[in-house]
Formats: sequence, structure tokens, C-alpha cells
Amino acid sequence: MTDLTGKRALVTAAAQGIGRASALALAAAGARVVATDLNEAGLAGLASDRIETRVLDVLDPTAVAAYGDEAIDMLFNCAGVVHGGTVLTTSEDDLDFAWALNVKAMTRMCRAVLPGMVARGGGAIINMASVASSIKGVPDRFAYCVSKAAVIGLTKSIAADFVSQNIRVTAICPGTVETPSLHDRLSADGDYDAKRAAFIARQPIGRIGAPEEIADLVVYLAGATYTTGQVQIIDGGWTI
Repeated sequence: MTDLTGKRALVTAAAQGIGRASALALAAAGARVVATDLNEAGLAGLASDRIETRVLDVLDPTAVAAYGDEAIDMLFNCAGVVHGGTVLTTSEDDLDFAWALNVKAMTRMCRAVLPGMVARGGGAIINMASVASSIKGVPDRFAYCVSKAAVIGLTKSIAADFVSQNIRVTAICPGTVETPSLHDRLSADGDYDAKRAAFIARQPIGRIGAPEEIADLVVYLAGATYTTGQVQIIDGGWTI
């Protein structure tokens, strides 16, 4: 079992889904966790002797930069957004927002914590990507695929630049996971049951993943001291 005792972790989008499960899992592994989200109400009930909750808008450069003053050993960049649409139907606003939240906000979080990690002799950054990226083209997910492919690129770039300074940077690429975001998308335009069945049918393992399964991988990567620059696929066999 990974022991993260004495480490301090920062998690974005911790109010629900994978972010929340990961904050709990990191704390259970011994880490002190700063769990952040724009959704203050969603953070309710998460605070404990090992988890401190804070409101954070990752789109606010000043608020993100302030974390450069804190001792962070592990960063899990979980905040993101999923837009529907093809290259012909995706609006400029949706494309800009996907880039701002899925790529630029993540880049700023890395910039904020990296100097401190280097000064302390090392650290781990885990970025939320997706198999819907440069790994697999997924219909009706243009902005999402483009931005998550960029996450893989930024992960490998930072890993290459800082490997000699004991900074480990990895990306997690899930398939479909049981989260509030998924339920919102399935409910958006009716026929929830049919759309859910279609999501399950494309997973060879025969079910949708659980946030806790992704959180287990987050904990592993936080403590995987000989792993960097890698893309970790966890998708129920979707990309076999």
C-alpha cells in the first residue's frame, strides 16, 4: 500500500466525482490534502483532520499563483469540462472555454507549484487527461479531444524538462466514469437510459468505471517514484 505520510497534496475539482474520491484516497494514504473547488457547497462534508477545503477558481490566475507560496508535494489537476460537438458545430466560446479550463488552468497550476517542488527536492504532478484525446478519436467531442490531447503534451513536456530535478509528471486517461458530470450529460437532451446503455456497451469490461478506481491510480502515481512522463490508461478495455 502506498504510504504518503508527511506529504501535502493539492487537488482541484474536489467537490465531486473523481476529485472528491481522490482527495479522500490521498488522505487515507496518509497525505495532508488541500481540497479545492469553485463549488463551496460541494466541498461540505469533505473536511477532516487530514483534509482542508478551500474555494478556488482555477480560471483566476492570481488565485492560482498564490499556491506558489505553499509547500505542495503532490498536485492532482482534476478540474475540466466536457463539451459536445464536432469541428463544424463547436462554438468559438466553447472551444475557448475548453482550452482555458482543460489546458491553461492546468498549466498555471503546474507553474505555481513547480518552483517550490524543485526547491524541496522533488514532487509529483498528476494531470487529468482522457482516452478521448490523441489516444482515441471520439465522435461529437471535438473541443474535449483537442484539449485533452494538449494535456498529454504538456505532461510530457514538463516531465522532460524537470525529470533531473526529481519532479514526476504523469497523465491519467480514463474511459467513462460514474460522476455527476456524466449524469448531467446523459440527462441533457432526454433518453437517459438509452444513452447510458450506449456508454456501457462501448466498455468491453461491461460497466462504467467508479471514481474510486481512478482515485486508486492517483494514489499510486503520487507515490510511484520511478514513473514520469507516462500516460496511464484506465478505461475498462475501451482502447484494446
